[in-house]
Amino acid sequence: MKTVDYYMSLAYRMEFIEDKEEGGYTVSFPELRGCITCGETLEKAYNNAMDAKREWIIAALEDCIEIPEPIDVDDYSGQFKLRIPKSLHKSLSDHSKREGISMNQYCLYLLSKYDAVYEYK
Repeated sequence: MKTVDYYMSLAYRMEFIEDKEEGGYTVSFPELRGCITCGETLEKAYNNAMDAKREWIIAALEDCIEIPEPIDVDDYSGQFKLRIPKSLHKSLSDHSKREGISMNQYCLYLLSKYDAVYEYK
C-alpha cells in the first residue's frame, strides 16, 4: 500500500492563478481533483498548497479513493545541473538559511513561483 509520504514525494503539477480583483493567488493540483487552496502571497499560496495536498491525500487514503499519479513524469529525472556565479550561490544559501529550509527547497520554491508567474503572462 502506498503511503502519504509516497504521494507527497511525487511531482504533481501545480497551477497558480492570480486574483487581480481581490489579491492573492489560488493554487490547484490538476491531477488531484478538488485539491485547491489560496494564499495572500505566492509563498503563502505555495505553503498552503503543500498542506492542502497532504490533507487531500490523507482523506483519499482514508476513504479508499484512488489517487492518480502525475502524468508524464517518467521522462524527467527531477534533477539538472546548473552553474551559477559564486555570489548568487552565496545569496541563495544565505536566504535559505534565513528561511530555515535547505537551499534545494528554497530554489524549488523560487523556480515554482516564477514558473507559475511566467505561465500566466
